[in-house]
Amino acid sequence: MLFEKRKRVFDVLAGLGIEYEVFEHPPLNTIEMALEYWKDIEATHCKNLFFRNHKGNQHYLVIIKDTTPFNVTSLEKKLRQGKLTFGSEKRLIKYLDVLPGSVSPFGLINDTAKHVIVFLDEQLKNSQKISFHPNDNTASLVLSFSDFIKYLNHQGNFYGYIDPSPKND
Repeated sequence: MLFEKRKRVFDVLAGLGIEYEVFEHPPLNTIEMALEYWKDIEATHCKNLFFRNHKGNQHYLVIIKDTTPFNVTSLEKKLRQGKLTFGSEKRLIKYLDVLPGSVSPFGLINDTAKHVIVFLDEQLKNSQKISFHPNDNTASLVLSFSDFIKYLNHQGNFYGYIDPSPKND
C-alpha cells in the first residue's frame, strides 16, 4: 500500500514533467529523527502540519522549514481562522489519505474537493530545492521549488505564504 501511494505521487509528477530524486530511509516520525538522514541531502527540508479550525469545517496544511520555531497560538493570530488544533488521524486519511508521520503536500492529490488550504513558510521562496515525504515516511523526495509551485498550481488548492515564526506577533 505504501508503494502504491508513492507510485501515485511519482505518476502525477511525471505527468507534469517534474524531475525529482528519492532517498530511502527507515520510517521517520519526527524532525529530530529525520535530521540524521537528511544531513547529506541538499535541499530545504520541510515540516508539514495538518490543522483543523475550531468548527472542524476547514483544514489547513502548513508547510514550514524544518528548523523554524513553531507556535500554534502565533499561527492562529496570523491566519485569523480561530483556534486551530491538529487534525486527527481520521481527518488525515479522509482529506489527504496519509497517516500521522507521513503528512505531505503530495497528499493534496487525494483532496479532490480542494478542501485543504495550504500555507507555505515564506522562507521557502529562497530555496532552490525542497524535500517532502512522498505520502509515506520511509523516503524523502527532492524537487526544485519552482516545480513544487507548478505541482501546487496543478492541484488547485488555495495556497498562500506566511511568516510562521513567533516573532512579530
